[in-house]
Amino acid sequence: MMKEIHEQPKAIEDTIAKYISGDKINLSEVGITEEDAKNISQVYIIACGSAWHVGMEIQYVLEELAQVPVRVELASEFRYRTMSLDPNALAVVISQSGETADSLAALRMTNEKGLKTLAIVNVVGSSIAREADHVMYTIAGPEISVATTKAYSAQLICGYLLTLKLAEARGKLTDQKQMTYYINEIKSIPAKIKKILDEKERLQWFASKLSNAHDIFFIGRGIDYAVSLEGSLKMKEISYIYSEAYAAGELKHGTISLIENGTLVIGSLTQSNLYEKTVSNMVECKSRGAFLVGLTTYGRYNVEDQCDFTIYVPKVDEHFVGSLAIIPLQLLGYYTSVAKGLDVDKPRNLAKSVTVE
Repeated sequence: MMKEIHEQPKAIEDTIAKYISGDKINLSEVGITEEDAKNISQVYIIACGSAWHVGMEIQYVLEELAQVPVRVELASEFRYRTMSLDPNALAVVISQSGETADSLAALRMTNEKGLKTLAIVNVVGSSIAREADHVMYTIAGPEISVATTKAYSAQLICGYLLTLKLAEARGKLTDQKQMTYYINEIKSIPAKIKKILDEKERLQWFASKLSNAHDIFFIGRGIDYAVSLEGSLKMKEISYIYSEAYAAGELKHGTISLIENGTLVIGSLTQSNLYEKTVSNMVECKSRGAFLVGLTTYGRYNVEDQCDFTIYVPKVDEHFVGSLAIIPLQLLGYYTSVAKGLDVDKPRNLAKSVTVE
């Protein structure tokens, strides 16, 4: 897993190189025309596990930049629902292996109902890639560890590029300078991930303190909530520590009753417009005895006034900061598992590709 964490900058660089030429996004290989993009009235993102978390994050970016309604669906639930689907919608199915049973079944259902379908997959020639109308490949290379890292990061990049292309085709992003800015920000992500990895020893030290934790709560709002979902999954699946992710504003609706002295609460704080709100929610947890960890970008040093431990990531456009914020959480999960003497690459009861229900 650590090897694959360190391979993320290259996986992102290779995926960017496939779809960006100079300062232009080229999705001709994917096959969605400008006319197709203009006619899309809704997007359904369908996935399982970490791929669903990618969808949750892309939802916020897609709705804001392309101004198209988005629904993110768990494939295992979506395939059994009886509901009307927008005939002009685009169904985006995300899967690392391209063989995930529920995602494949959901793809077949949307195909039968006549929706345009797009697969974001890592394995060339996989079932989902073959059966979708359009395919956007992540160039992550083989991923062996059960807990996904580099495939997740490459899927995010595909989601960003698809968003920008749809926004451009739909007339929502017409300023070429703005488009160039977004592309350059995405291109800067690999180098910024390398910077985070260069400073991982501090996270290793902190993770050694987590090995006796009984439960951990990850909280955030907007994109930070999506980051929290993935961070929580990484922690629980390889360290076996019970962890949950919550939209920070939902704490008062029951969850805060679980906070007691010493409970670890990790707050993701990368979104400027939601920063103060989430800090306020974290302070409420602290007043009930929680140990607070803040994850934010360099420059927001006032977070140290409230948090017991702070993790910083480099600045990037806030639409794309999830690609950076997830890296420390991957490392925390990894180092906590190692501190407990567990098999990081093959956690109990889990398979790399879920090909049965």
